[in-house]
Amino acid sequence: MFTHDKAGRVGASDGAADPRESTAAGGRSALTLSFDSPAATLESCGGKGINLVRLTRAGFRVPPGFVVSADAYRLFVAANDLTTRLGDIVAGVDPGDAAALEAASGLIRRAFADGAIPAEVVEAVRAAWEQTFEPDSALAVRSSATAEDLPDLSFAGQQDTFLNVVGLDAVMEALVSCWSSLWTARAIGYRARNGIPHDGVALAAVVQLLVPARASGVLFTANPLTGARTETVIDATWGLGEALVSGQVEPDHFVVHSESGRISRSVGAKAVVTSALPGGGVTISARVPDPELSLTDAQVWELVALGRSVADEYGTPQDLEWAIADATIYLLQARAITSLYPVPTGGSEALWFSFGAIQGMLQPITPLGRDAISMMLSGVTELVGPRVDLARAGYLTPAGERLWIRIDGIVHHRLGGRILPRVLPMLEPSFGEILAGLAREAGWAPRPGRPSWATVRGLARLAAQVVPQIPGALLAPARRRRGMDARMTALLADAQRREAEAGADDDPWVRLAARARAMRATLEGLFPVVVRAFIPVIGPGMAMMVRVKATAHEAGDEAQVLAMEVLRGLPGNVTTEMDLALWRTAADIQAEPASLRAFEELEAAELADRFAAGQLPTQAQGAVAAFLAEYGMRGVGEIDLGVPRWRENPIDVMRSLQSYTQIRDPEQAPDAVFARGAARAARAKDELSALLISSGGGRARGRAARARFMIGRMRTLLGARETPKFTMIRALGLVREGLLASGGDLMRAGVLDRAEDVFFLHVDELERLRAEPAEVWRSVVAARRDLADRERRRRQVPRVIAGDGRAFYEGVGSVDGAMSGSPVSPGIAEGLVRVVFDPQTTHLLPGEILVCPGTDPAWTPLFLSAGGLITEVGGMMTHGSVVAREYGIPAVVGVHQATTRLHTGQRIRLDGMTGTIEILDQALDPALQASEVVDGGAGAR
Repeated sequence: MFTHDKAGRVGASDGAADPRESTAAGGRSALTLSFDSPAATLESCGGKGINLVRLTRAGFRVPPGFVVSADAYRLFVAANDLTTRLGDIVAGVDPGDAAALEAASGLIRRAFADGAIPAEVVEAVRAAWEQTFEPDSALAVRSSATAEDLPDLSFAGQQDTFLNVVGLDAVMEALVSCWSSLWTARAIGYRARNGIPHDGVALAAVVQLLVPARASGVLFTANPLTGARTETVIDATWGLGEALVSGQVEPDHFVVHSESGRISRSVGAKAVVTSALPGGGVTISARVPDPELSLTDAQVWELVALGRSVADEYGTPQDLEWAIADATIYLLQARAITSLYPVPTGGSEALWFSFGAIQGMLQPITPLGRDAISMMLSGVTELVGPRVDLARAGYLTPAGERLWIRIDGIVHHRLGGRILPRVLPMLEPSFGEILAGLAREAGWAPRPGRPSWATVRGLARLAAQVVPQIPGALLAPARRRRGMDARMTALLADAQRREAEAGADDDPWVRLAARARAMRATLEGLFPVVVRAFIPVIGPGMAMMVRVKATAHEAGDEAQVLAMEVLRGLPGNVTTEMDLALWRTAADIQAEPASLRAFEELEAAELADRFAAGQLPTQAQGAVAAFLAEYGMRGVGEIDLGVPRWRENPIDVMRSLQSYTQIRDPEQAPDAVFARGAARAARAKDELSALLISSGGGRARGRAARARFMIGRMRTLLGARETPKFTMIRALGLVREGLLASGGDLMRAGVLDRAEDVFFLHVDELERLRAEPAEVWRSVVAARRDLADRERRRRQVPRVIAGDGRAFYEGVGSVDGAMSGSPVSPGIAEGLVRVVFDPQTTHLLPGEILVCPGTDPAWTPLFLSAGGLITEVGGMMTHGSVVAREYGIPAVVGVHQATTRLHTGQRIRLDGMTGTIEILDQALDPALQASEVVDGGAGAR
C-alpha cells in the first residue's frame, strides 16, 4: 500500500529534475508531469490534473501518479492529421440535434481509435510509469480537459475514466480512449452551447495508483441543494466509487450540521458494487441491499475535517471524491461546487433579497451600474434622517455581479417583520412564501423591542411631509398627478444643466472628473424628490386597489374578475404612452411608400445602420428620430447604467416597427387595443357596482358607491406607477451619455480599449484613473467583463439568500405536478410557448405565449403579439403585470423555473385568474424548439 508520514503529508519537491517529467523534442513543454511538479499549469494538466498537483503540493494524502500533458494530445492529433478533420466534422453541427452530435462523435472517436501514438509520447509515458509504479500496479486513468472543472463551468465528468488499468499497453490504450472522449456528443454540445471554441480545447490525462477501496464516495463542503455553507454532505458506498458517480447505486447519505454537530443519516440500499478484476478491468455487480452504514461516525468526522481543509486551501466550497483503504482516507479529487450562488458578505445571520427580481432583470449589472443604483437607493435614507451610503454600510452589496438588499434587520423588527411579508409579494410573490417559511425558524422570528427614537422621528418627519398631500390626491387626483409630473420635469432639467456644465471643459480629464461629480449629484438627489412626490399619489391608489379587491373577494369569483379588469387601460402610464408613440411612428412609416418598402425589405440591422447614417427614406428618418428623441434613453435592462440604449443601437426599435408596420387591421393597432381596454374597464366598473348592489343587504348600495369612488380615483392615480422609474431612466440616460463621451476620450488616450469599458470601472476609480498605468485598467476591465460573461450563463438566480448560504429560488409552488404562479391579469390563453431571454433577437408570432425571466419596458412591443404571458419574477404591480392588464393579456408571474420547465413549441393553457398553467401537448415543433437557442438558449441568461 502507499507510504506516508504520520500526518499523511507528501514531502515537497527539492527542485531537482524529476525523471517523470519528460520533455518533447523541439523544446516543447513536458509531456508528463509528476503530481508535485512546480511546472504544472492548468493549460498543461487540465482541471483534474492541476487540482491533484495542487492538493499533493499542499500535503494532502493523494494517491501517487503523474499527468500526461495536453501537449501529448496535441502531438497525437497532429501526427495523425486530425486537426482539419475534427473541424470539418463538427462544423455546423446543431448543439440541439442529439442525432447529429452522436454521429459527429462516432466519426471522431473512430478516427482516434485508428490513430498511432507518436513514439516520443510513448517513451515519455513509459519513463513516468516505470518511475512511479510497480509493473503490476493497478491504476486509474482519468481524462483531464483544459476546460474542465473550472470555477465558472460545470464541465466535470464529461470525459472518460478507466479503473484497474494494469500494464503499460493498457495504459496507452486508455490514454487514446481518454483523448477521444473530448469528442463525446455531450462534450461537443456543451462546448457549442457555452461558447467554448472546439479548436481551443485539449485533453490531459491523469495516471494514478488505484486505491483498493473498502468504501468510497463524494463529499460536498456545502449543501449543493440548499447552498448552506454550514452543512457538509457525504454520499458513500462499498467498493470503488464508479457506480456512485455514474448514478447506478443508492448510497448512504450523511448531512453534518457544523453548528450543532448533529449528523443526519440515511441508509442507502448499496445494491450495486464496483470491484476490481484480477489482471485488469472492473465489474459492477448486484448484491443484497445492505442495512449497514458504510461509514462510522469517526470516519464521517474525519471526512468533514478533510473537506474543511480542502475548502480552506481553495477558499471556496469544494466537491471531493475520496476512498478508504486499510482504515486510511485518500483524497482522489477536488473541484469547486459550481452550482452554488455566491453569498453576499455580511455574516451568517444576514438575509438578502434580490434587487434584480423586483426589476424583472436577473442579468449581471456592470460595476458602474451598481454604483449608480446604490447612489439612487441611498437617497431613501434622507427621507427619515441623515443620508447613509447603503453600500458602505453593508445594506446593498454585490454577489454574482448582481445587487442584494439586506433585510434581516427589518425581518427581525416587530413591526417590519409584519409589514415586509405583505409588501414584497406585490413586487415578487415568492418573497412572501420564502419569508413565511423563514418566520417558522426560531432564528428568524420577529424580536421584541421598540423602534429607536431616531427612526420614530424620521418616520414622523416623512409622514408630516406626505400625509397632508393625501386628501388632495383623493379630491383632485388629476391635479396631484400634474404636480408630480412637474416635479419630475424640474428634476430632469437640473440634471441636464449639470451634465452640460460637466462636459464644457476642453481638458478630457477635467471633463471626466466633472462628469463623475455630476453623476453623484444627479443620482443621489433623485430619490428624496421622487419619493416625496410619488407616495401621495401611488399610496392612496394602492390602498384603494387593495380595498376594491377585498370588497370583490367578499362578493365572489365574478366580482374578483371585474376587480382586475377595472385596471385595464390606465390613463397616464408612461410605458403605454411610449408604445402608442411607437405605433404612431409605424403609422407615419406606413403612410409613405418608400419608407414602408424599406421596412418590409431590409433587415432590422440594416435599417439601424441606415438610420445612423441618415439614409432612411425621409418620412421614416424623421419619425424614428422623433421617437428616439423622446424615448431613446430606454433599452433592455435599462436600470443598469452600463447597458446600451435605443439611441445608441436602435435595432430592436426597428424590429418592433417592422412588426407594427405589418398590422393592417385597425382593430389590432395598439391605440385600438388600449381604447378597448379602457372601455372594458369602464364597463367592468359598472358591472361590479351592479353586482355589489344585487348582492343585497342594507349596506349594498353604500359598498357599491364606495367601490365606484375608489375605482375612479385609483385609475387616475395608479397610472403614475411607472413615472418614477421613467424619470430615473431618463436621468440615467443623461449620465450615460456624458460618461460614454468620456469613455471615448479614454479610448483615444489608450487607457481603455473601447468607450463602453468605462462602465466596467467604479466611480471612485474614474476619479483616480490617472494614478495607475493604462495597462492596469485594461486588465481590470478585461477581468470584469469575463466575470460578467460567466455570470450571464447562470441559469437560475435566487430570490433570497441567507447568510449561511441557503439560496431560495422558489416562486409559487406546483400542486400535483401542475405549474402555477401568481395571477395578475385575468383571462384564459391557449397557445404555443415561446421561451425568450432577449427581446432584441426575437419575433413573437401572433398568439404565442411569451415565457421569460422577467420584463422591463423594452419588452413592451412584444406584448402586442402575445396571447399570454408567463414570467419567473414579478408581482401584481411590476411592469409586465401592469402592461398585460392594459392589453388584456392573461398573465401569470412568479413561476419557478418557467424558462426551463416550459419549452418553445409546447401547447399550454394558462389561467390569469387562478394562476394555473396546464401543459396540453408535450410534442415540440422542431423549428420552434431550435429557435429557443437563437432567442437565448443555454447561457443567454
